[in-house]
Amino acid sequence: YSILQITEPNEFDIMLVMPVSRLQLDESDDTGAYYYLAFKRTPKEKYLLKFLDEDGKLSAFKMLQALREIIKQEVKNIKNVEVTVTRKKAGSPAVTLQIKNPPSEISVDIILTLEVQQSWPPSTQEGLKIEQWLGTKVRREFRFRSIYLVAKQNKREKVLRGNTWRLSFSHIEKAMMNNHGNSKTCCESDGPKCCRKGCLKLLKYLLEQLKMKYPKELEKFCSYHVKTAFFHSCVMWPNDTDWHLGDLDHCFQKCLGYFVDCLQKSQLPHFFIPQYNLLSLEDRASNHFLSRQISHQLNNRFPIFQE
Repeated sequence: YSILQITEPNEFDIMLVMPVSRLQLDESDDTGAYYYLAFKRTPKEKYLLKFLDEDGKLSAFKMLQALREIIKQEVKNIKNVEVTVTRKKAGSPAVTLQIKNPPSEISVDIILTLEVQQSWPPSTQEGLKIEQWLGTKVRREFRFRSIYLVAKQNKREKVLRGNTWRLSFSHIEKAMMNNHGNSKTCCESDGPKCCRKGCLKLLKYLLEQLKMKYPKELEKFCSYHVKTAFFHSCVMWPNDTDWHLGDLDHCFQKCLGYFVDCLQKSQLPHFFIPQYNLLSLEDRASNHFLSRQISHQLNNRFPIFQE
């Protein structure tokens, strides 16, 4: 939906958003991103009570299982298209549908998401440093929006019970992409055009191509890594004049340079939760592998784009 797919539009993400009144969030580790959820008092949404585990925590595992069953039943009623529910991927927050029919096969991820109208947890306090780029008012307005939590298993959980939830900011990321300018008219029909979106598309495309070439070495990486590096770049170069449409190649190389730097240090702070490092030190070998591959592309005028 952020119109950032480069090649065939064959993968779609749909967030299935369920509003919940109030929740108690307890951090499940030191990242500040993963939480156990409990109800502060009996919820208005009584149907949710059957998804509590023995400790009274809202079980992501049980809810995903129930959603999966509903989708499996519904898919049987679809007549004119061949739709299958793919096998469950361990730790994935999504139920994935494969839809076969011309012109091409597509996969749709349905992601179970809770929406809670309450203030953002303390781990986000120092994040979203967009004051110089989009302004203090915009930051304040974003932080008044609801919290999204997706049913995502925390691999660092002491006992893997599958009842952790991860904060998601995709609604805010979408808003930042749609109003990405330092001036309010950037990229509007009669406003000046910039190359920010073009940059992010190229970053995603480069990673996609490298992942296809080295699937095993780069399996740890996903487009969220480059998206995060891109948002940090927008903060480092906040002015629209830093992103002239004609400077795409220069801007792309600047963003890549920053990302390579992060890979070499194995340090890429989550844009909204700065204490959460998206590049762990345990993965130093694959971080360095990717940084070497990107540097090779940078120094040789991107041979992978010509392939």
